[in-house]
Amino acid sequence: MKNMIKDIIIAIDGHSGCGKSSTAKELAKHFKYKYLDSGAMYRAVTLFFLRNKVDINDIKKVRDSLDKISIDFVVKFGIQKIFLNGKCVEDLIRKENISKKVSVVSAIPEVRKFLVNIQKKMGLNKKIVVEGRDITTVVFPDAEIKIFMTASLDVRARRRYEEMKISNPDITLDQVSDNLKDRDEKDSSREDSPLFKVDDAYYVDTSSLKLDDQIKKIKTLVYEKFG
Repeated sequence: MKNMIKDIIIAIDGHSGCGKSSTAKELAKHFKYKYLDSGAMYRAVTLFFLRNKVDINDIKKVRDSLDKISIDFVVKFGIQKIFLNGKCVEDLIRKENISKKVSVVSAIPEVRKFLVNIQKKMGLNKKIVVEGRDITTVVFPDAEIKIFMTASLDVRARRRYEEMKISNPDITLDQVSDNLKDRDEKDSSREDSPLFKVDDAYYVDTSSLKLDDQIKKIKTLVYEKFG
């Protein structure tokens, strides 16, 4: 298969820990597209709020804080990292304290509007792979390829635990599982842009798939439609 396709947007939504980020990164690399990790943007805002002790219940303070936030993605040595106000925060936004708060921050309508506007601008020229939780529903509802990824909670918790225990050896599998379960509930039940599968999205369950297999599955979907 050649990796050249027409200029499109590949939009991927799904639950945390199902392999969205890893899959999206590899798809972007394969098709020579840009990669947009929308979840990292919400984590960056969460980090800013925590650092600056922003009261998320005070909407005026939230709005004022958003005006002070600049988010960029920079590729160095072939690896994309997120920058908050000019400084790399790729590792900091993956910490447990951010994971515990990001769903609450993500549910704030002002935060979502702020980041969705940035994301839409990033996709104006297409040729981009975007993953998150409202990409097919709100950010790019007209995307040419829409994917909804998921996996069982047990599988997702085990995968995320194996990733996190390297930098956080004290974390337990139960803690990771509880965090994912809580995020699932908040993501799916929030009033603004809840997570759900749109009718025209391809459903990909990665519970029994290795990373290479799920990447191949989506590549095949893209080539069948646009190859």
